[in-house]
Amino acid sequence: MAELGGVDLAAAEAWIRQSIRPTGPIELEKERPWATVLRVPIDGGRAFFKACRPVQAFEPALTAALANRWPSLVAEVLAHDPERAWLLTADAGAPLDDLGNPPERWLEVLPRYAELQRGAGDPSDLLVLGVPPLPWDHLPQRFEAMVARDLPLEPDALAAARRLGPRLEAMVGELAAVPLRDAIEHADLHHRSVFVRDGNLRILDWGDASVSHPFFSLVVTFHWLREVNGLAADDPWFDRLRDAYLESWGAGLVPVFDVAQRLGKVARALAWLRHHDAMGPGAFPAFDEWLPDILREAFDAIA
Repeated sequence: MAELGGVDLAAAEAWIRQSIRPTGPIELEKERPWATVLRVPIDGGRAFFKACRPVQAFEPALTAALANRWPSLVAEVLAHDPERAWLLTADAGAPLDDLGNPPERWLEVLPRYAELQRGAGDPSDLLVLGVPPLPWDHLPQRFEAMVARDLPLEPDALAAARRLGPRLEAMVGELAAVPLRDAIEHADLHHRSVFVRDGNLRILDWGDASVSHPFFSLVVTFHWLREVNGLAADDPWFDRLRDAYLESWGAGLVPVFDVAQRLGKVARALAWLRHHDAMGPGAFPAFDEWLPDILREAFDAIA
């Protein structure tokens, strides 16, 4: 049986041909421990087939549900198979990475993303699709379980982290001052998950998503604006982007947003551990390399 990136190519091509007609050989675009992406040539361009592994098996159903309501903001879904966790999408263009991650494009997409979060429906509808729950008011319990593990940190750093529980609980209390319903949280909203084609911006790669506090999403966005664009922590762009994102949520939310940016780093560490556990050590060396830094950032944020 011919396989490409661990995918049964004959079965995949037969399924793809139910929706589109490939005009040439299907080729491997990207293979990761959580998904395999194949490139499908078609008349006038290309499409992409994605086979998600169990840790992200909900992504095709979630993407299809979001695309049904926000067809111009999410990938154009040509077909999806929730049982096999397969997804077929049209070409969304080039990632913002190719354009240098311009903050101006984030000024366009973040308000639209906020509207999607606000309108994505009851959290229970998302959970039915298999999106993992990460309720923000459960962070103290999840944090306690996390720091009880044998984490890849120095003993002194881990001991210090285990004393942060009361501080975390106090911050969760601050977040509760303005209770917002848990919502879809992309969790990987950066310059390689937002694409532009013919001037239109689309958000792809929802496999890291969870049902959690909506404001957590900008932790990753802001992190990569610092890393890729070299923006200082006090650069005016961060306030501009924050305000554009918050506009549809209502007034007076800046203090809550600021707390969420700190707690969101804890949520990010929990999400990383979920993927790390699913893949196993060594499956993706970058995860092993970056995990200690992700954990330190989370602990520093609430110290």
